[in-house]
Order: sequence, then structure tokens, then C-alpha cells
Amino acid sequence: MGGVDKPLMRLVGRTLLDRVVERLAPQCGAGLALSANGDPDRFAGFPGPILPDPVPGRPGPLAGLLAGLDFAAVRNPDVTHVLSAPGDAPFLPDDLAMRLEPALRDAPIALAASGARAHYTVALWPVGLRADLRRALVERDERRVGAFIARHGAATVSWPTEPLDPFCNLNAPDDMAAAEAAILAGLGRG
Repeated sequence: MGGVDKPLMRLVGRTLLDRVVERLAPQCGAGLALSANGDPDRFAGFPGPILPDPVPGRPGPLAGLLAGLDFAAVRNPDVTHVLSAPGDAPFLPDDLAMRLEPALRDAPIALAASGARAHYTVALWPVGLRADLRRALVERDERRVGAFIARHGAATVSWPTEPLDPFCNLNAPDDMAAAEAAILAGLGRG
């Protein structure tokens, strides 16, 4: 997408991030936080704190997850789990947290899936994994979300992909065009 902040790209007049916030805010009673490096002022309209990676070297999504787990542990000690989702997935389900939560009876991590694909960054994560996640990033140089999940175990909850995959993230201009067409056809919120 040309190196721009995808969550700040506009889709039918609103940013992708605004669309994600609209979907997640009602599901997250303790509030939202955004994992992002660089100048936090570019996310001035976001309704929560902007959390930079807590480990150096921009190690990817696991560092963002660690930032969220650390923030929850300090800011909201009663919170046991953090819901994560990418900032470029504008059609997240309104029942995401509610459907993932029962899966925690079967595994420590509840992971969303659609079609035959697991979405590693759309999950409920126990705050109690933060020490092991820090070790994975700092001591083991772990970068793969799937490998971290495999080590701890996850229960998967599936959503249908029709009429629209709720976890599609927008990675190319064609994806943006398809998402716009879906919204204009009434398949996603306008």
C-alpha cells in the first residue's frame, strides 16, 4: 500500500481504524489501546493510549501483543485477557469477544478463523502469558505468532466467509476496492 499507515487509509469516507474501533469498542469493557511505533500524534483521534513496542528492533506483532498485555496488567489488573485485532480489518464481527470467550475453556488462547484460515492476530490472549512472551521475544528471538501460539495451545472459533470474510485485511488497492464495493452493496457497515 505504498508504505502508508494502513489503519489511517480511508474507506468510504472513514479510516480503517475508525471502522475497527467501531466494531471493537463495545466488546472491550476495559477500553482500547493501539500498538504503534513512531509518532503517536498521527493517531490523535484514537480513543485510547498508543503503545510502542516494549522491546527494541521492531520485532513485529508479538511485540505489539506484549505491549497490550503489559498495559492491561498495569492499568487494569482485574483484566485477565486481551483481545487483539489488526487495524486494517474493517469488518470484524460484532460478537468477536463473546464467541471467543467460551473457547478459553479448551485452551489458554482463543483464536479466530474463517474458511480454512486461522487469524493469528485476532485472538483472546491471557495476560498471564506476558512473562513467557517477553522471554520469547528477548531471549529466544521469536518472531512468528503461529509458533508462539503452538507452544501454548489455542482453541479455534470459526466464522463463515460468506457473504463477506469478517477478518479480511486490506493489503492491496484491489482489497480496498473490494471492501468499498462490499460496503456500497450493504454487506459491511457504511
